[in-house]
Amino acid sequence: MDTGRKTHGGHEPVFCTVVPPHVLDKLAQHEDPALARPARRTLERDALERTHRRLTTVIGAPAVAAPAGAEAGKPHRTVYDARHGTDLPGHKVRGESDDPGKDATVNRAYAGLGATFELFLKAYGRDSIDGNGLPLDATVHYDRDYNNAFWNGEQMVFGDGDGEIFLDFTIPVDVIGHELAHGVTQYTANLTYFGQSGALNESVSDVFGALIKQYTLGQTAAEADWLIGAGLLAPRVTGTALRSMKAPGTAYDDDVLGKDPQPATMDDYVRTGRDNGGVHINSGIPNHAFYLAATALGGHAWERAGQIWYDVLTGGELKEKAQFTDFAKLTGAAARARYGEGDELRAVLKAWEQVGVRTR
Repeated sequence: MDTGRKTHGGHEPVFCTVVPPHVLDKLAQHEDPALARPARRTLERDALERTHRRLTTVIGAPAVAAPAGAEAGKPHRTVYDARHGTDLPGHKVRGESDDPGKDATVNRAYAGLGATFELFLKAYGRDSIDGNGLPLDATVHYDRDYNNAFWNGEQMVFGDGDGEIFLDFTIPVDVIGHELAHGVTQYTANLTYFGQSGALNESVSDVFGALIKQYTLGQTAAEADWLIGAGLLAPRVTGTALRSMKAPGTAYDDDVLGKDPQPATMDDYVRTGRDNGGVHINSGIPNHAFYLAATALGGHAWERAGQIWYDVLTGGELKEKAQFTDFAKLTGAAARARYGEGDELRAVLKAWEQVGVRTR
């Protein structure tokens, strides 16, 4: 994800990808061209999209509003097909209320947009990702062998994967939710995408991506797998997902991808200048804190734990350059404000203590 000067309404157009750069860098260096070539193409395409976002911050992104006659509290989804090109949005293939077609990728994208809309509306009373009925657009079949999915500040885009390392990026609904949640952050706390604030930005997307998956499946915190991107890795890869919130650092350990580098606690915090200061790596720490709080409380994680995290994200007190301790303190304050001095507050404070982040 890339950020730039603020434009329309004070929100920054952003470019957020679900596959971390360190994973693609590793693939791009592989001696097998079947693995290296798609990764290099993906990195090059991501760089072009990132540049496009920077230009948008200069000339201004177009304002997007709900279409005339759109009903409040109802999704307005449109899915486009890039037909393996890179022009966005592409050819319209499914609109709101259209029947499913024969393309499973289109149908999954449409359903994932709907699942995300429903979780935010039903659980938190939020009308789309901007809270004001923003249309949800997605493009599928982007480029050839494109190993990523991204939110570019205006819409979702999905690659089909190379079939060697990554499969179709519409397969995991939590990937769709993760990327759209970057849009929610864009319209609320607008967390700066560097260092700990950037890791919080990534973590918030993982949290709500996981909650969307659990809500869709009707799972409790105890029943959930707490994996981000399960089903995305091809059979040849030794791993289960891109990330694990339950056990950061264990999602994959593969001879091609290497070992999942995420830490679970501050004891193993990674200091690096790459990936905007390790935003995709150190997000494992707040991810683990949420998992610990949610499982300690039990039941459906989107209800109490998710409500506390949502209150912090949208409450207006979370600063753009917030650090882990800032976020942790605000979750404690939010738990106390909504639930008093009970189990919720104790679970939240203990969770942050377990990952080594101060709350006072």
